[in-house]
Amino acid sequence: MTASSIAAAVGRVSRPDGARLLFPGVLACGVVAAASTFLSQHYGAPVMLFALLLGMAMNFLSAEGACAPGIAFSARSLLRVGVALLGLRITAQQVAELGWQPFLLIVVAVALTIALSMIVARAMGFQALFGLLSGGATAICGASAALALAAALPSHPQKERATLFTVIGVSALSTLAMIAYPMLARWLGLSDHAAGVFLGATIHDVAQVVGAGYGMSREAGDVATLVKLMRVAMLVPVIVLAASLARARMRAEGTEQTTRPPLLPGFAVAFALLVAINSTGFVPAPVQALGSDVSRWLLVAAIAGIGMKTQLKDVAGVGLKPIVLMLGETFFLAALVLAALHWMH
Repeated sequence: MTASSIAAAVGRVSRPDGARLLFPGVLACGVVAAASTFLSQHYGAPVMLFALLLGMAMNFLSAEGACAPGIAFSARSLLRVGVALLGLRITAQQVAELGWQPFLLIVVAVALTIALSMIVARAMGFQALFGLLSGGATAICGASAALALAAALPSHPQKERATLFTVIGVSALSTLAMIAYPMLARWLGLSDHAAGVFLGATIHDVAQVVGAGYGMSREAGDVATLVKLMRVAMLVPVIVLAASLARARMRAEGTEQTTRPPLLPGFAVAFALLVAINSTGFVPAPVQALGSDVSRWLLVAAIAGIGMKTQLKDVAGVGLKPIVLMLGETFFLAALVLAALHWMH
């Protein structure tokens, strides 16, 4: 089954036989998501990393056969729905409660990390959009940001490999940061509030932020979670930036009229709307929890689908430079936040 035939099959999802066509692949991704969640809960490693590895082990399912359309659907459409539902985690009141200093810190840290990543990526011989992808994943919310930005960027032969590598790298670095950063905060003598700001502003994934923060104290955990959710809220402007750069590049290549992506993708609009609705206070806590759980499951299933569509040799062939880039982004963000905390206090 060719890529064009898979795309056509995915496009027929609204037809009566669409669900039957997609069911085998979606079920396969769901099984991998369930297995990854079980392994993550019992062994403590990031669920996204397990989903990637298990998905890659089942790569043969996406090559040919009944599962291919559903896998493609999961890797694209379920991903976008999962990102949109992240909006149910955030309210404007949560952001306001932290005050202007952490908010300003987040905005500056995200902007500088992404800008530097794009510049360094170009200097290392990569496309600037790869720097945007890896820098956005590091600066905002790890694997979820990488998936959201990848969904906003135009199709490219190397996009899925770059996305997969970014998710693997950011998941591994997030786990290391969850272990190392609380010890660093204690060694530096940071208060619980300052430690929470540091953890929330630097650790990549939400789950690792929660684990590191509440591992120190309740106050550190509360502050870290709120700061992290502020970083998640930065998804919308960064997605607009990604879409704008993609449009500019297509305009330069002369492909704007036929394949121009929207300035703000539909899932990003849905994300912003859910944040606004959630900020009204009328959304019951059980609905917020359900939305968060559904979002997590959809993102895990989507990353399983991306893993199934990727060859292990493609990941192994990325070389040392992307690893150096992501390590540099992580160290830069941590140093920047620590310097800002020192200046603020």
